[in-house]
Amino acid sequence: MSTVILLIHVMIAVALVGVVLLQRSEGGALGIGGGGGGGGFMTGRSAGNALTKTTAILAACFFVTSLALSILASQQRAPSTILPAGEGGLAPLQIPSAPAPAAPTAPPVPAAPQAPQSE
Repeated sequence: MSTVILLIHVMIAVALVGVVLLQRSEGGALGIGGGGGGGGFMTGRSAGNALTKTTAILAACFFVTSLALSILASQQRAPSTILPAGEGGLAPLQIPSAPAPAAPTAPPVPAAPQAPQSE
């Protein structure tokens, strides 16, 4: 299903690019259909209306297929978790406990200084 919608989406995108490039530009003769004198098969006003309506319809279709693809992608994704699964769903995370630290030992007591031995 998503493959079919993706193919339709790509075809709409290519058609939308083509229709936008055919439109007459406002700033000069930058578009394919906007340059020269009147030798086209469509005259000014009818070409503008037809291309504008076609662009609007293709843009709406592009928007709808984009939403459909995003909804399908979110439904097909499996939920993921980092928590281990228990019998009844998710179990609380078990953190291994570290052994309790040993009681500090007293530092060794230095031996009492011995008196010098006389000879």
